[in-house]
Amino acid sequence: MREKRVRARKFKNELKSLFLNRELGWLEFNDRVLDLAKSKDVPLLEKVRFLTIVNSNLDEFFMKRVGGLKRAIAGEIFYRSSDGMTPQEELLFIRRRVLLMIREQGRVFNKVLKPALRKEGIFLKRWRELSSHDRKYLTEYFYSMISPVLTPLVVDPAHPFPHISNLSTSLGVRLENPLDKTVHFARVKVPEMLDQWVELKPKRDGSRTFVSLVEIIQENLADLFPGMKIISVTPFRITRNIELGKDLDDVEDILEHVTQELLQRKFAEVVRLEHGPNYDQETINILKKELAIQDEDIYQVLEPWDIDYCGLRTFYKLNYPELKYPEFRPTVPPAFLVDEAEELFSRIRREDILIHHPYESFTQTIVKWIELAIRDPKVLTIKITLYRTEEDSPIIAALKQALEYGKQVVVLIELQARLDERRNILWARELERVGAHVCYGIVGLKIHTKLCLIVRKEDDTVRCYAHIGSGNYNSVTASAYTDVSLITAKEEITSEVREVFNFLTGLSNKKDYHYLMVSPLNLANRLQELIEREIEHKKKGRPALVIAKMNNFEESSITRKLYEASSAGVTIHLLVRGFCCLRPQKKGLSENIWVRSILGRFLEHSRIYYFRNGMEDPRDGDFFIGSADWMYRNLYGRVECLAPILDRHLKAELWGILQIMLDDQLEHWNMASDGKYVKISQGKYEHTVHRALIERYQERERIYLESFEER
Repeated sequence: MREKRVRARKFKNELKSLFLNRELGWLEFNDRVLDLAKSKDVPLLEKVRFLTIVNSNLDEFFMKRVGGLKRAIAGEIFYRSSDGMTPQEELLFIRRRVLLMIREQGRVFNKVLKPALRKEGIFLKRWRELSSHDRKYLTEYFYSMISPVLTPLVVDPAHPFPHISNLSTSLGVRLENPLDKTVHFARVKVPEMLDQWVELKPKRDGSRTFVSLVEIIQENLADLFPGMKIISVTPFRITRNIELGKDLDDVEDILEHVTQELLQRKFAEVVRLEHGPNYDQETINILKKELAIQDEDIYQVLEPWDIDYCGLRTFYKLNYPELKYPEFRPTVPPAFLVDEAEELFSRIRREDILIHHPYESFTQTIVKWIELAIRDPKVLTIKITLYRTEEDSPIIAALKQALEYGKQVVVLIELQARLDERRNILWARELERVGAHVCYGIVGLKIHTKLCLIVRKEDDTVRCYAHIGSGNYNSVTASAYTDVSLITAKEEITSEVREVFNFLTGLSNKKDYHYLMVSPLNLANRLQELIEREIEHKKKGRPALVIAKMNNFEESSITRKLYEASSAGVTIHLLVRGFCCLRPQKKGLSENIWVRSILGRFLEHSRIYYFRNGMEDPRDGDFFIGSADWMYRNLYGRVECLAPILDRHLKAELWGILQIMLDDQLEHWNMASDGKYVKISQGKYEHTVHRALIERYQERERIYLESFEER
């Protein structure tokens, strides 16, 4: 037994020396986002927005990651994380870090942002700070606008403990009946459909005052419980596990299964209870019992309104342009300054087109291309994969219109896109209703790749055009996420995209893709081969370089291969926005690996992979784009595609983008071997990565328009 423990300890220490913990790495990332909420270089209302992002990120972390860990423990599933931790150990470390994070969130909001808002004439006041006139106004507002939508639910033998929905804020109320001195517990849900901050009438000096909806309800509870004595009121909020996942190998109907799983989530176990200060312990005891939670699942915040910062989105919507990032208009690449499908398809045949969002417009490029295609009588078929798209999607509208024009429409919808399942189910049913061929992919594999294939009859032949991107077909996120995409008519690419669609909709054992890297078929092996090729170039004295830009990185086999490349002297730059489980700059292991995280105005979402391949001119190296991070799930549990960039001028464009990011001295964080990050901040906002790229594309558009006018 002792020998077994020694071996286990040795194995754990070996893992810890090679890899960092994924969950703690994610919390490090959220700390970096929180830093933006207090950065002097970020406009005030943008700081407020970043605080709401921290809040929603943490919600998702508890729903997915903490929920998954708890599910593993409950199912007695033993495993170790990348750095050798057990699920129990991870939960302990997570709690310690989260307690520090919520304390800092409260400090930033109450001690930094509120005073800064006050200086701008935006006041967030407590009830006790209001004048009698303002209290009267809010009381009348409560009776007319709030009280009618409230439903107090008491708990007694005739009324069981109510269902409490995920991420809902409630008031736990303890009441005494003066007639018989009995004490009761009741729950009042804070309406989600109302603004969480209620504005008073603006003052003559232009200042504006807001009061928390939670506090307005709390101060007027007597209206809901007439004749009762209110003993205590405790605002609280719960988070439920969304990791329910039945093995899809046992599922006969994926659509029905996902629909049923959404219903089950409403009643999933609670993984977090948040409550404010001045709480009632008896209320907490009742919640612990009824929600089946432990003390380690409970988190106290500084102020009642700190329970859910997402309500602060109210302030970002205010018309204060001077308190936000300067507005900019996305540019339109010259190829898309046309009105006819024939001309656009002709330009695509002449050369590939690379698009960089949000600097270049999504609606005036991708959406326009699809909309022109559906009205083009030569277009026969449109095939597309949908992972996340918005409520009022122009892509969905275009696909429905394509059916009216008699086109064949094939849509691969990923029903298990986390937190977007309900919307995707609705779209799937709607598209099926109007006649589209709707498929849900391959059992056991999520369809994460972003592909569109347009089949067009030209003269006596049929030609295919393909779009491969790193971002979703979503015009809302395309304005806030950085993504790259390729539109091509090259047969070597489009023929393989066609094969991928056959793999998704039919039966195919094809694995010999020459140009595309497709997971789970050849992507992981090809990446390791490309890194191995850089090692061989370095050994032979030729230029060797790897640059990889992605959201997250944890895959262990690629990590080990990068360690091998570093030891061989290959220079490796990793641009990883979120968590990274590789240890950079560790003596004897990774001295030639640098990891940095870029955070700022836009969410860095593009994936760009570069291998120099011994070329004297770095722009002649190999570039790939797509939607796959270097994660186990992307390489083995999802359908992903990385596409090569073949045209040299597009390679030069990607090289320029990567150099702007590597040269940045303001907007990035450097990662140390222990997983800690150091902020680099040497300059002004005008010199940030995102500002530099905005100006790059605006200047390019200006030069083109001037030359066009001269012609």
